[in-house]
Amino acid sequence: MSPFPERPVPRALDCDVLVIGGGPAGSTAAALLGERGYRVTLLEKAHHPRFHIGESLLPANLPLLDKLGVADEIKAIGMEKWGAEFVSPWHDHKQLFEFAEAMDKSMPMAYQVRRSEFDEILIRNASRKNARVVEGCQVQDVNFLPDNAGAVVHARYDDGRIETVQTRFVMDASGRDTFLANRFKAKQRNTKHNSAAIYAHFSGAERHPGKTAGNITLFWFAHGWFWFIPLADGATSVGAVIWPYYLKTRKKKSLEQFFRETIALCAPLQSRLQRARLISPVEATGNYSYTCDRTHGSNYLLLGDAYAFIDPVFSSGVLLAMQSAFAGADTVDTCLRRPQQAAAALKEFDQAMQHGPKVFSWFIYRVTNPTLRNMFMAPRNYFRVKEALLSVLAGDLFGNTRIWGPLLIFKGFYYATSLFNLRRTLQAWRMRRHNIRLADGTGTAAN
Repeated sequence: MSPFPERPVPRALDCDVLVIGGGPAGSTAAALLGERGYRVTLLEKAHHPRFHIGESLLPANLPLLDKLGVADEIKAIGMEKWGAEFVSPWHDHKQLFEFAEAMDKSMPMAYQVRRSEFDEILIRNASRKNARVVEGCQVQDVNFLPDNAGAVVHARYDDGRIETVQTRFVMDASGRDTFLANRFKAKQRNTKHNSAAIYAHFSGAERHPGKTAGNITLFWFAHGWFWFIPLADGATSVGAVIWPYYLKTRKKKSLEQFFRETIALCAPLQSRLQRARLISPVEATGNYSYTCDRTHGSNYLLLGDAYAFIDPVFSSGVLLAMQSAFAGADTVDTCLRRPQQAAAALKEFDQAMQHGPKVFSWFIYRVTNPTLRNMFMAPRNYFRVKEALLSVLAGDLFGNTRIWGPLLIFKGFYYATSLFNLRRTLQAWRMRRHNIRLADGTGTAAN
């Protein structure tokens, strides 16, 4: 029996759209729909500001922030990020990619942000745009009504009070909680990728001089890769994305000790942290990569991480979340105003949701492959392939920039080189299969 007794259905709907989750996807969707005159309720289980990992934005985020009307607020808290640096123990040089060299020269930079500040700006903006924002209220159950008549949503406040809302449409932006996907048993482990992450914040980390001070650095090492993200307040976010078998070797060590020992395996990173001091708890997350078998139903959408998450290597998470919210707002608008066009709108949304992860996945699945690593460390711009690659790194996947022809050529170079070095390619393929295998005890968060 449901702990939430059904109440009489009111004549007037409580809201047009209910959004689950107040991260970048949920707050963006709520703001866009509130602006259009819809009655929007956003339910967020936490209270902002709250900690969240994933501080690096992409240049393609900036036009979206401008459309939301928060560009100046984000600029005030952000650390300018003009490029990305790759460091490899198998190469004797560092490789810098500058976003200004991408095909679209109008997006030369992005920001590094504290997510607690960034997410709070977005959720307060949703409130200003007429959305009803409720924090400290976690959705417990969603009952979809027959005949596509909407849904009744039950949520619980921190103090135990129950909130019941009837809505015409549900947007699940619950992030890695994947609320509706879990309810529908639609969440699936990504069999092509599997990783875990350990991360913390440091003060006093060594930064590059001048304009490059805010650049993100990616360090490859034997068991995965590290991120190094400088923040405006002097802190630096450092994380290791590692294969599950390696996390299992932690055994009874404290997470902090294991993290420090992992950093010691990467001499260039350890050098930049030589004078640094740990200023946050070390945290870990396992079972990092998943997808869902659907993006929508007739009266609900899955946004951002509520649909899929692959790997943070290209800092794509916030962009995909916000992009899904823009696509989702248009879709909901069509479904509610012009229901005769709903099927076509939902199909278009499904294609949009799959597009970004598909493009990034090709690179993510191969980023530790020696062939692709060599191509990253020695980029050539034949047929504009370097510009196209930089466009991907900038997140320029959803506009009209003509990157797809050069990207096909880039992939052709990759496959040709792989065939030419067939023995090494097969060894790398076997190693990857070994690395992504499931390891007992790494499927959940490790604290």
